[in-house]
Order: sequence, then structure tokens, then C-alpha cells
Amino acid sequence: MKTIGYAIVGTGYFGAELGRIIKEQDGARVSAVLDPENTASIAAELGCEVETDLDALCARSDVDAVIVATPNYLHKEPVLCAARRKKHVFCEKPIALCYADCDEMVRTCHENGVIFMAGHVMNFFRGVRHAKQLIADGKIGDVLYIHSARNGWEEPQPAVSWKKVRAKSGGHLYHHIHEVDCIQFLMGHATEVTMTGGNVAHRGDNFGDEDDMLFILMEFGNNTYAVVEYGSAFHYPEHYVLIQGTKGYIRLDMCNAGMTVKTMDGGEERYLLHDSREEDDQRTCIYHSTEMDGAIQYGHPGKKPPLWLHGIMKKEIKFFNSVMHGGPISEEFKPLITGEAARAAIATADAATLSLREHRKVKVTEIM
Repeated sequence: MKTIGYAIVGTGYFGAELGRIIKEQDGARVSAVLDPENTASIAAELGCEVETDLDALCARSDVDAVIVATPNYLHKEPVLCAARRKKHVFCEKPIALCYADCDEMVRTCHENGVIFMAGHVMNFFRGVRHAKQLIADGKIGDVLYIHSARNGWEEPQPAVSWKKVRAKSGGHLYHHIHEVDCIQFLMGHATEVTMTGGNVAHRGDNFGDEDDMLFILMEFGNNTYAVVEYGSAFHYPEHYVLIQGTKGYIRLDMCNAGMTVKTMDGGEERYLLHDSREEDDQRTCIYHSTEMDGAIQYGHPGKKPPLWLHGIMKKEIKFFNSVMHGGPISEEFKPLITGEAARAAIATADAATLSLREHRKVKVTEIM
């Protein structure tokens, strides 16, 4: 088996863990890392070299693919640099903070013949995969509506994370694009979007400038709909995806981790959300502890992700490494490895943002 050489741009909380996971994969090694901080210790741990220049890193002959795990607003340059050097790319979500940047990134990767996979981890949840199969099997009939909520209450922060600054993270909608992407993974692309909300309870030096309460209505053009709630102004925390069909429902619960399926005959079935009871139980404990703040679990360099998050990161990297070795790609995952699914999610997010700004319903085609 050929050994694929990886470079990592951004070795904070996520990037460092992705490097550890890559190191464990068959036919994979980390060749180099680049970050203004953290690189010495991470490079020593991964047994690789440190680069300080992005173009030099992407030009290395021992690098076949670049992992981009910088803060959200710093994704575009390394993706374009890697693609122009004919390196495959894995980029954390959201791949960019506007459709125009996403489109440029996707087109550049396509023109240079490289894979461009987005880190949309919900595609790898056991529960999401199971739900998609049950829907395909007709278990709950035709899907009519999905309701997703990802919210909580944010306390004042001793230091404002970049994740809470709109220009750097995109705010709740972009930073937590997972739910929009997951809904489109299950229902197809939205055609029209309406969003309302604002920053209703969090102003001052101890908070960022993102909107802390957002409500999005997605329409799909065939009498099917979705509603998504985001924010940090909710004292009763919720995090779930509820799929309503003509013959029943599927609920993916991230707070009390698990999956429930109910059908018209009154039967109710329960399944794991992740791959093990231990992962589900740990996630439940985290959501009911002080580690969660405003629907965000704050990570920082040196902190290890919990079991459930490590597990799905491992799944997506195993998949990406398999693709690097010529492994099979199912039809439903093809848009994930071209950047098209990620670009479609940002198109919907941009349409929602325009709707909020102009107080009107927006067709997604206005963005594309």
C-alpha cells in the first residue's frame, strides 16, 4: 500500500486531533504541520516537520493531501494554495463564510483535479446514516418536515473566543452549519429560505457580536419544509434533529444522546446515536455539565475531544484516507468529496442571512 503524506494547516484543538488520527491510519503519515502556535509540541508528537510558509508546505514532494483546520475565516487561502499545487484537500467546516469564496474553492479544486472534502461530521453519525437508510426503506413514509434545534445559554466569557466573533466564525448559523447540511443531506437542497432573529440578550465586552437567536424556515419546493433554531439565548437547552414523515418520525437527540423511531402502528424503537453506549452516555453527561456554554463545547489546544467526537472524526478521516487510496465512494457521498454539498449549505446560509437583512423570503438561486 502506498503511504499518503499529509500536511496539516492549523494545529489547534481539531487540527491536532486530526493529526493523531491520521497517524493511526494504514498507509498514512503526517509529513509537516503549519501553525503560528502549537507546532513544536504537535510536530514532536506526530513525528513530522514544521513549516512556516504555506506555499513551501504545499509544494513538498512528501505531501499528497492538505488538512485545513484553521479558524473558519482562514480556510480559503490554504485550500486554494493546496489545490493549485495539485494536493488533495480536507477542510473543516464551514469551508468558507460566503458562497463566492466557496464557489472559488470548489472550482479551483475541480480545475486542478483534486478531491475537496468538507469536515461535515454529521454525515458520519451512526444515527444519521441509520435515519437515511430507514427513510430510503420507507419506514416513516415520505418525509414532510424536519425540525432541528441547537441552542443553549451563554454566560459571560473571560475572553471572547473567535468562535463568537461574526467576521471570524460566521456566527451560529455558519459555525454550526452541520444542521443545515444534515437536513439537505436528508431532504435535498432548499429552494427558498426565510430567517428572523437577532442579538437579543448578549451585548458587551464579555460577549461576541453574533446573533444569539435565529429561526430559519427552509422550503424545498414540493410541500416539504424544515425549521432550524440556533442560538445562545435559550435557558432550556435543546439539540436535536426531528424528522416527520407521513407514517411516523425519527428523532436524533444530541442532548440525551440516542435515536427514537416511531411508526403509525404505535411501535417505538430506540437506537444508539453513536457507535457505542459509552459514547452516547458520555455525550449526554457533557450536555448536562458545565462544559457546554451557549450550545458550544469550547475546545482549546491541548484539550482532547470527547469519545463521541473523536469517533466521528476518526470515521471521516478513515473515509478520506480510503479515498486517497482509491477506495469506493457511494453516490450519496460524492457531493461531500467535491465540496458541492458544503457549497450548497453555505448557499442556503447566505440566503438566510440576506433574508434577515432584507426582511423577506429569499430564493437560494439569488445566491448561486
